[in-house]
Amino acid sequence: MARTADDSWDIATSVGATAVMVALARAAETASADPLIRDQFAEPLVSTPALDGVREQVTAWWAGAEDDDPDGAVRAQEMINYQAVRTHFFDAYFAAAAAAGIRQAVIVAAGLDSRAYRLDWPAGTTVYEIDLPKVLEYKAETLAGSTPIAVRRPVPVDLRHDWPKALREAGYDASQPTAWLAEGLLPFLPAAAQEALFVSIDALSASGSRVAVENFGVDVDKRREAEERWAELKAKREARGQDTSFNPFDLWFEDEGRPDCGEWFATHGWTVQTVNAREEATRLGREPQNDDRPFANTFITATRG
Repeated sequence: MARTADDSWDIATSVGATAVMVALARAAETASADPLIRDQFAEPLVSTPALDGVREQVTAWWAGAEDDDPDGAVRAQEMINYQAVRTHFFDAYFAAAAAAGIRQAVIVAAGLDSRAYRLDWPAGTTVYEIDLPKVLEYKAETLAGSTPIAVRRPVPVDLRHDWPKALREAGYDASQPTAWLAEGLLPFLPAAAQEALFVSIDALSASGSRVAVENFGVDVDKRREAEERWAELKAKREARGQDTSFNPFDLWFEDEGRPDCGEWFATHGWTVQTVNAREEATRLGREPQNDDRPFANTFITATRG
């Protein structure tokens, strides 16, 4: 379904379904023989009856049946590897921020992120989770029997609305340094909303604050080839009566004028570091995505002096 400027969703539809896809990958990594990350909450978060349909959809998108796509198993493992590497990188980012004395974290578009429950947060740390109300409600209900390690404060608001006001009302203290995270988010925001997000983070960040962003790079030609392959697979599955409604590319905003993340923060006085996701995978001993895949992602971290 095409995106609109003010659309909405729950955990089983539209952008919410991408959070299910990512959590499925974290669950698979956690259950593997030698996991790079451990997220014991991922499996229960994606195993509820409410997500039966969307689990089938997202798994079919990234892997599919072997008779349809012989490379499906390879693609599925690449997806799991990437999510493990990404999660490991941003887990380490939060650990470093905590070691530097930061006791306030904000996870933007938190989805099914479970870091408030599973990371070794120092006493007195507060983790704010921003996302749509229905998404946060689902997570709170599903993990009702679990106690977060940090003080967890949900901030139910659309990022395209006045989320800084909602964040302050939840107790956020702009005078204290903060560790921000925008993971798996930017393509799902219009360019203007991304710009506004960065402006607000800058305005809300005291000296010593940090920000981490997953920057999505996409090769246009390789993406076109990937979408052509998906169209072929989709036709086969629809002929068998399978649900093929999930395609993350359909949820991306394609508008022009999207700022480069690293350049934006550097221009606004932050000290920026950029890590290539494929190089990080190699460093961690994981097979990176094949060169024919359309993604060339980077992990951006920045510190405010």
